[in-house]
Amino acid sequence: MAELQEVQITEEKPLLPGQTPEVAKTHSVETPYGSVTFTVYGTPKPKRPAILTYHDVGLNYKSCFQPLFQFGDMQEIIQNFVRVHVDAPGMEEGAPVFPLGYQYPSLDQLADMIPCILQYLNFSTIIGVGVGAGAYVLSRYALTHPDTVEGLVLINIDPNAKGWMDWAAHKLTGLTSSISEMILGHLFSQEELSGNSELIQKYRNIIAHAPNLDNIELYWNSYNNRRDLNFERGGDITLKCPVMLVVGDQAPHEDAVVECNSKLDPTQTSFLKMADSGGQPQLTQPGKLTEAFKYFLQGMGYMASSCMTRLSRSRTASLTSAASVDGNRSRSRTLSQSSESGTLPSGPPGHTMEVSC
Repeated sequence: MAELQEVQITEEKPLLPGQTPEVAKTHSVETPYGSVTFTVYGTPKPKRPAILTYHDVGLNYKSCFQPLFQFGDMQEIIQNFVRVHVDAPGMEEGAPVFPLGYQYPSLDQLADMIPCILQYLNFSTIIGVGVGAGAYVLSRYALTHPDTVEGLVLINIDPNAKGWMDWAAHKLTGLTSSISEMILGHLFSQEELSGNSELIQKYRNIIAHAPNLDNIELYWNSYNNRRDLNFERGGDITLKCPVMLVVGDQAPHEDAVVECNSKLDPTQTSFLKMADSGGQPQLTQPGKLTEAFKYFLQGMGYMASSCMTRLSRSRTASLTSAASVDGNRSRSRTLSQSSESGTLPSGPPGHTMEVSC
């Protein structure tokens, strides 16, 4: 790999009492499909994977993940794991606009860039956290490199290629809507867009006035040209690692995530449907998502002593077991039953968890 660039940045953000500023190291490496930029926080921990994130269309790692990883309760997690935030090519801050006619990588090729990142960092395994297009990229990577992925948190994943009806609707929308409005419709629900909250105004402004909007359109086109992941429950094409699927209630991709859940191994998959979170739960409900992430990590054998308080004491969850092959056994309970000890109850291998507030 050639032409490595490294920049050291001290991230400015509110600090908790006794907390020192994190040092972010930004790198850029060449891959067979062009250069990719990623930012590393923390130092590798012995016998622990890195947390690697991949953002959605219209965003970069900061606009997609900062509210989640800067959330107070998340600090316990980031103290225990090094994390790598990947920016899709041309999405990083200050990225130059690609020349006219530039062939942007497909989502499959974006996934094939990840081994170059891990090779440079000398990281052997990851826990992936992806949103939308980023969730697809990490899933594709996990299918081709299963031994390097210990777990996946997939928010708003759509594993299916666009059908002809989807293409027709997309083309018609393109005749009357700008690229930025189409991407906003991908990120947020119609109710959110109609409400025009401060969050929506912020992201509408970010996308509409992005200096790299031409690059964003290329990423958007690659997402719309994605191939079907062809997940099949009980088949050869499936995710081998623990997976937590996340979607907001009434989110644009709710049906796609529900369908994805039906195709994955129920003994390895948790489905978290978050009420009142809209299209981007990592932005609107970072507290609930952080608590679910801790629960997920505990299920993988990490952070066993972590105190679970927010969900376990103030949230009621419906857990439907899908562990049996015939699918006939089910049960429900509340997560608050173990709140006295500060830990969540250990759940069945596969379940659906609906969190409301």
